[in-house]
Amino acid sequence: MDNLALILFAPWFAILTWCYWKFPKSHVVNASRRRFDIVAILIALVASGLAMRWAYSFDWKDAGPLWPQVVATLSAYKAFLIVMIVAFWIRGKRFSQKPPSAAGN
Repeated sequence: MDNLALILFAPWFAILTWCYWKFPKSHVVNASRRRFDIVAILIALVASGLAMRWAYSFDWKDAGPLWPQVVATLSAYKAFLIVMIVAFWIRGKRFSQKPPSAAGN
């Protein structure tokens, strides 16, 4: 039951991962970028799992049975998004195409 938060959000994580992998199309796609993307996605998944476990570690005896799942899901989602947003920003700085030089003018 502890992994329910990740199981329920797996389709949404897959959609966000696909969007991260495919866009923007203006960036240079090479082996270095693909390695960066894979590492970023793995870090996002690990961070999401750790955030979920961290949320479950609280004392929930005074809360209803639903709240541990809700907080764990929100924590996992937030951790995933933070890592993906930071990776998207870093990737944009590192792998964006350079504008053509105006040396001929």
